[in-house]
Amino acid sequence: MKFGKVDHPENIDFTLPEDHPQTKEVLRKFDSESFSQVSVGCAKWNKKDLKNFYPRGTKEELTYYATQFNSIELNATFYRMWTIEQFQNWKEKTGADFKFFPKVPRLISHIKRLANAEDLVTDYTANLLGLEQKLGMVFLQMPENFHPKWIDRLPEFFKMWPKEIPLAFEVRHQDWHHDSAVSDELNAILKQYNITNVITDSAGRRDLLHMRLTSDTAFIRYNGANHESDYTRLDDWVDRIEQWHQLGLKNLYFFVHQNLEEASPLLSAHFIEQLNHRFNLSITIPQTLNK
Repeated sequence: MKFGKVDHPENIDFTLPEDHPQTKEVLRKFDSESFSQVSVGCAKWNKKDLKNFYPRGTKEELTYYATQFNSIELNATFYRMWTIEQFQNWKEKTGADFKFFPKVPRLISHIKRLANAEDLVTDYTANLLGLEQKLGMVFLQMPENFHPKWIDRLPEFFKMWPKEIPLAFEVRHQDWHHDSAVSDELNAILKQYNITNVITDSAGRRDLLHMRLTSDTAFIRYNGANHESDYTRLDDWVDRIEQWHQLGLKNLYFFVHQNLEEASPLLSAHFIEQLNHRFNLSITIPQTLNK
């Protein structure tokens, strides 16, 4: 994940911003006694990216990955439209409690830019159902040059999206978050259609830490900088998640990326260990091998 990469992460202020007032307003509507679901994972499972993760001789990477993690941010779906048979195949290679969080294909988000995409959405979501109970939340990431001038496309797209498939949304053009009027309009739309507002933590794009939740779910895409600060940044996230949970947060979906992805399991293990301790959870802590 090269997005937001910087040459000198030691010069970045990684302090998490204060919450937007909307976050407290949204979360206090929910019961905070316990989480409904906590999913932590990487973006990829292939051996080439996750070096030193798979035991020597591992033949089925996804099956092993699913013994170490409870979820995957499925970036493979961004690059092509997969058949229902492929989704079924992925489902069958994982344990009963495993969840997939597929990315909407770029054909819809980057090429069509959400316009005239009804047939594509129908085909994509129908095939997704091959994951059955292992389908988590789908996420829709727009390109950096998707400008707020196209905001009128959002309600029309969200109307056609199947309500039974939860959706998270990420925008990257700076004006979505720098212009308060635009940000307010965006968030009103997301709340109206019950769309989760993705938060991206990246060294070079601190503006994407809007800290503005629109539902009882936090969907966080964490991009480490392959720097020692990656671990203290994760500790800060545990503190913030605890605050949100006390307010009413029900679901946490947290996915770890790295410029060099081989460090992602190490960071994930640290984060999961902290979550388990803080919230009395028993999420499997991934092992790293073959150092």
